[in-house]
Amino acid sequence: MDAPPRWRWLPALGSWRYHVLLAATGMLVLGPLAGVTAAYMNFSLGFFVGGQVLAGLLGSAVTAGYGAAGKHGANYIQTAAASVASMSAMGVLVQAMVWMGLPQPPAWHLVAYFTCVGMLGVGIGMLYTPVLVDRLRLVFPSGLAVANILRALTDPVLLRRSVTLLGGGVAAGFASGLAAGRLPLLAAAEFSASTFGAGLVVRARIGVAAVVGGLLGWGLQPAFVAIGWLQPGDPFRKITFLIALGTIMGAALVDLALIFRGVLPAARSGAAARTEADEEWKRVHRGRLWAWVAAWAAATLATGHLLLGQPLFYLALAIALVFLFALVNGISVGVSDSNPISSAFVVAVVLMALLGLADAGVGLMAGAILLVSTSVACDMQQDRSTGWRLGTPRALQFRYQVLGILVGAVLAVVFARLFMAAYPVLLQDQTVMKAGEQPVEWTSAMTYKFVGVLRSLTEDKPHERTAIVLGVGLGLVIEVLRKRLRPRSFVVDAILLPSPYAMSLGGFVNLPVALWFGAGGVVASLLESRAKKVRDLPADMSRTSLAGGGLIAGDALAALAVGVAGLLALVA
Repeated sequence: MDAPPRWRWLPALGSWRYHVLLAATGMLVLGPLAGVTAAYMNFSLGFFVGGQVLAGLLGSAVTAGYGAAGKHGANYIQTAAASVASMSAMGVLVQAMVWMGLPQPPAWHLVAYFTCVGMLGVGIGMLYTPVLVDRLRLVFPSGLAVANILRALTDPVLLRRSVTLLGGGVAAGFASGLAAGRLPLLAAAEFSASTFGAGLVVRARIGVAAVVGGLLGWGLQPAFVAIGWLQPGDPFRKITFLIALGTIMGAALVDLALIFRGVLPAARSGAAARTEADEEWKRVHRGRLWAWVAAWAAATLATGHLLLGQPLFYLALAIALVFLFALVNGISVGVSDSNPISSAFVVAVVLMALLGLADAGVGLMAGAILLVSTSVACDMQQDRSTGWRLGTPRALQFRYQVLGILVGAVLAVVFARLFMAAYPVLLQDQTVMKAGEQPVEWTSAMTYKFVGVLRSLTEDKPHERTAIVLGVGLGLVIEVLRKRLRPRSFVVDAILLPSPYAMSLGGFVNLPVALWFGAGGVVASLLESRAKKVRDLPADMSRTSLAGGGLIAGDALAALAVGVAGLLALVA
């Protein structure tokens, strides 16, 4: 029997008032806070910090009165809040419409469309959970960080054991997050506490592999220029992100083939059904889940065609591609904490152009399905990785994510129009500006990338397709060799034959980012090799993972402070 709450004002654990409290906290308080942060970062920088760690840290303050059992309630809160944040960041799609001079549909049309796409992403993300979380058991650095925070802050015993490392990491991450935009040295080095913290969580074998990928891209940059794949002065990741996506696809083909080879005999013998029955918290009705996906796929087609006037063929193609990229990007998030959602958008548009698409407006609305669904699906998998470590019931967590999507779809349009009304510079198309005309404080890099690729629809670029195919072949060969050789040596495993999943991060980001990620991994492995295990801590709750989770949380708090300051400036 569950113990009563420590504080009288808390409703009974599991009651309807309990769920109202959690849902309201996640949807209406922490969700909008994380949402304005995500929107501000996407408009100003072109990327955003996920809301899981921030919401987990703040949500645990609400459920701490339930003791160790409060970790599940805090997990529900962060699930809803992170969904709100992820959807809020999608307002850059509205900005892209403005830059291209496209007519804006009524706000409720966009909200309805974003809602349907988000619900589709929730369902597809849940479909892949048994593969990515249960079978592959990927790390999901932010998911592990959230689990550690919730376990520590809701359990007095664990809190005493971990408070110094966790609190110190949060303080350091917060300070560096605020200083990064003000100290030229940190800005020039592209230091990010959350990137270094993620490296601390995954350790050296993953971190060094990402560095290898980044160094390969940097070293091959002159060759890419020589063959015409890059123009002089272009960053190497302008082409390597396509190769990196391909390597994940190739490696995933190998792993999925092995998984299905093991699943089918188990299914025939009934072993799989018995395993699911043994773990009640994991149970999800598969038939209902497929019905959910089919229903929201149909709703996406209906709203996209009837409300927004988009052709059904390209909408259906985009929905089909979500099944691929929710898996590919989910693996990337699970290994490196990096979700290349803009890359999924770009690759989808490239494939549509190959099939004859020449309308930028159609490309934007169809690509939005990839952007929103992939973002939401990977959030779902990240949240499930936290739930897997805590034993949180998946069916309930699914419902909280759905609630977050409903609020986030509205805030995506609200925040987009709010920021663009307050800062008219966001309305200016930066893709046609000279270098000296670019606004310094509002780079909107994600919007820039979208509009750039959409404007190139009339221009055939066969080298982009070649880069993807090259990546698929590279990933497939490396993963087959890794499975056959099973390298144990660090040099072979991390440098000579690195995991395609980990190596791909180096193709998505600038080289300094990969170097900081790798540095965190090396530091973690060195410290863990010399440290004694702390008693009474779960196996995956090491010193370095606690410190890394603290850094990620502190950086998220700094982003929240900047986002709230930006919102207050709007109001003033």
